[in-house]
Amino acid sequence: MSEEVGKEAEPRRVIITSALPYANGEIHLGHVVSTYLPADIFARFNRLKGHEVVFTCATDDFGTPILLRAEKEGKRPEEYVEYWHQRDLKDFSDTGIAFDFFHKTSSKENIELAQHFFTLLHDKGLIYENGITQMYCENDKKFLPDRYVVGTCPYCDAMNQYSDGCENCGRAFTHTEILEPRCAICGRSPIMKSSLHYFFKLSALSSRLLDWLNNNENLQSEIRNYVGRWIDDGLKDWDITREISWGVPIPLGDEKGKVLYGWFDNHLCYISSTLLYLKNRGIDGKAFWNSSQIYHFIGKDIVYHHFLFLPAMRMGSGEYKLPEFIPTRGHLMLKGEKFSKSRGRYIGLREFLEVFPADYLRYYFSRITSYDQSDVNFDWDDFAAKINNELVASIGNFIHRTLSFINTRFEGKVPEQGELADEDLVLIQKIKKIPIQVGELLQRNEMDRGMRAILEFSGICNQYFQHKSPWVNTKESFTTLNICANAVRTLAILLMPYLPFSMTNLLSQFNLSTSSLSWENAGLLEVPVGHEIQAPTVLFRKVEKSEIDTRKSLLGKGGK
Repeated sequence: MSEEVGKEAEPRRVIITSALPYANGEIHLGHVVSTYLPADIFARFNRLKGHEVVFTCATDDFGTPILLRAEKEGKRPEEYVEYWHQRDLKDFSDTGIAFDFFHKTSSKENIELAQHFFTLLHDKGLIYENGITQMYCENDKKFLPDRYVVGTCPYCDAMNQYSDGCENCGRAFTHTEILEPRCAICGRSPIMKSSLHYFFKLSALSSRLLDWLNNNENLQSEIRNYVGRWIDDGLKDWDITREISWGVPIPLGDEKGKVLYGWFDNHLCYISSTLLYLKNRGIDGKAFWNSSQIYHFIGKDIVYHHFLFLPAMRMGSGEYKLPEFIPTRGHLMLKGEKFSKSRGRYIGLREFLEVFPADYLRYYFSRITSYDQSDVNFDWDDFAAKINNELVASIGNFIHRTLSFINTRFEGKVPEQGELADEDLVLIQKIKKIPIQVGELLQRNEMDRGMRAILEFSGICNQYFQHKSPWVNTKESFTTLNICANAVRTLAILLMPYLPFSMTNLLSQFNLSTSSLSWENAGLLEVPVGHEIQAPTVLFRKVEKSEIDTRKSLLGKGGK
C-alpha cells in the first residue's frame, strides 16, 4: 500500500473509475459484482475518510455490436446508445452506485481526446500503416471486423467466441487468428481480402510495461505474474482501426470509412469524463489527474486491455499518469456458467430491484465477493439465508432492539452512563477499534472481509445486549442502552459505504446528520445524553421462501 497500514493518511485526491458498460443492453448482476459495487463502496469509504474523490464512468458506445443491434431495431446508432445510456444511469442510481459523472464514449470530449492520442502517438512513430488480409463476407458484401465474426478461441478452444478476444480465457487476439470463423450476420464462412490498417507499436513498449508491472506492488500479484508471462511470450503490434461507419473517425484527411477500434478510445473515456467533470467545477483536470491516486475497477475478462493497451498508450503519450491500482475481480456464475449479456445468460439488475431492496443485493455481493479473480456463484437460497440470518437476525436485530428499548423505556431519549462494569468496558473498546479494523480492510479493497468484521461486531453487540438483559436489570439499563446507542451509531458509519439507503434511513430515525459523521469519529462515543430518537421502524425484512421459489421458476436458468 502507498500508506502505512493503521496510520492515518493526510486527505488526498482519489480518482476512481469503473469499466464502461457496453451500451447494447441492460445492466445485469454480473456487472455489479465485479466492478460497480466494489468501486462504489470504495468511493463512499474514501469520502467518509475526508479524501477528495472523483468517481466517474460512461457508456461504451462505439463498435460493431452497437451497429448490428441498431440496424436490427431500425435505429440510428446515436439514438440506440442514448436510450441505453439513460437506462443504465437509472439502474445504477437505483442500486446506489453514485457516480460523480456518467458520460459517453461517443461524446465530443472523448472523440477529441481519442483523436489527440492517435495524432500524438502517430507523430511519435508509435502508430504506422500496414496492409493486412481481413475477413470479408461475400454474401453480405462487407469486411468483418471483431464481432461480425464468431469462431473458436486459438488459445483455449472455447467455441462461439468473438474475433477480438475470448470471454473464457481473457486473451485478446486478431480477427485472423480465430479458428473456424463464421460471419455473425449470415453464418457463412468468410474469405480473406486485403485492406490497409493502422497499428500501434505495442511491442516497442514491452520492456516499459514489464518494468511497470514488476515495480507496482499495488497490482494483484497473480495478475502481474500472468500478464508478465504474456509480455515475455512477445507482444504483437495492435491493429487499432476498423472498417465500419460507427466509431471515432481517424484524424487523417485521406482516411474515409475507417474508425478507431473501440478499445483504443473507450478507456480514454476514464480521462475525458474526469476532465470534463473537473472542468465544470473550475478545476484543472490534467493537474488533478496527475496528482491523484488512480483506481480502475474491472472484471477479469478485460485484464489484457487494461494491463497492456491502457498503460502502453499512456506511456507512449507521456501526458497522463498510469493507475496505481487496477482492482480486478472474477465473474458471476449462474449454474456454473458466466453471466453474459451478449449470450442472454443473466439476471437483470432491474428485474432484481423490482422485487428486493438494492441494499440486499449490496449486502449479499459484499459478503461473497473476494478481492481476487475467483468466480462467484449466485445462489438464490444462499442469498435468502444471508439476508435472513445475518442482515436481519444480527445487524437489524441489534439496531431495532436498541432503538425500540430507548423509545419505550426512556421516552426516546438516550440515557446517561452509570458506573462501568468490565463487560461495558470490553464493548467500548470494541467500538473504538472496529473502525480501524474495517478501515484497513476497505483500504486494501477487501470489502468481503470488512463486511465479515462488521457482522462479527454486530454479533458481539447482540450478545452484550442479551447478557445485560436491560428489561430485567433496570438499574444497569441506563449504561447498557447508552453504550448500545453509540454502537448503533458506529454501525451506521461502518455500513454507510455498503448499505447507503438503509443507513440513511437509520440516521434519520436516530436524528443524526450524515454530514456530521466521518470514518475518523466512528469509534467515538459521541451520542449525547438526552439525544432524542424517533419511533423506530424495521430496517430489514425477511426474504420469504415463496419469493425465492418464484424467482427460480421465472428465471428457469437457476440461481442454485
